[in-house]
Amino acid sequence: MRQQIGDEPDPAVGDEVVAVVAPHASILPGRFPPIGRNRLPSVDDMKISILGTGNMAAALAQAWIGAGHTVTIAGRSADKAAELAGRLGAYAAAPSEAAAGADAVVVAVLWDGVPDMIELAGGSRGALRGVPVLDCTNPVDFATGAHRLAAGSAAETIAAQAPGASVVKALHMYAGQMWLTSQERPRVVAICGDDEAALDVVGQLVTDLGGTPVAVGGLDRARQLEEAAGFVVSLYGKGVDPSTAIPSVG
Repeated sequence: MRQQIGDEPDPAVGDEVVAVVAPHASILPGRFPPIGRNRLPSVDDMKISILGTGNMAAALAQAWIGAGHTVTIAGRSADKAAELAGRLGAYAAAPSEAAAGADAVVVAVLWDGVPDMIELAGGSRGALRGVPVLDCTNPVDFATGAHRLAAGSAAETIAAQAPGASVVKALHMYAGQMWLTSQERPRVVAICGDDEAALDVVGQLVTDLGGTPVAVGGLDRARQLEEAAGFVVSLYGKGVDPSTAIPSVG
């Protein structure tokens, strides 16, 4: 049963860091205009379920609650989910309840925990069928930036494990805390997926964070986006600002 606990926002804490800081990106053509609302209240109150209780989950939950959305936290640990929900003014639920009534489900755990979390959420039993599933995981070696899958992508793996889910790759290039800070320059979020309606939902959620969503293609582009995160990680590990490795076209 979903349970709302507390109403006091608090800085994100946890141990499931799943994103990296992205380089500055010029606005590229795509389905969505560069609107970047910077967390102003959303026109529509979406119901968002987040699978995870770590840093990324906490930061996204706090930002989306600030944008006027209703957020449910679902973690493998009921105690952690309840504690995080209590600090942020969110709801807490078991992973098996996450998809019920949700406008979007967000996968925000470390890659090693993804298969177990999708199974707990009922992915193999069709619980995510027809639901926009935002995958912000990074299946990369954080020491080298190398992709950990021999073929395919994390997003495609989730889609295979959860038949009928409308998976969209997004938000994996930015650390969650960046959406809780002021924005001095555009933050473009490349997204990809096969379902137009799911792309619209994720595009709106990105916009409500203050980002500019740009659709770059179908889910077969997800590995390219994940490899880009690995590229950023490899440069960051060498003490290089990744933005200096991207030519400006402006």
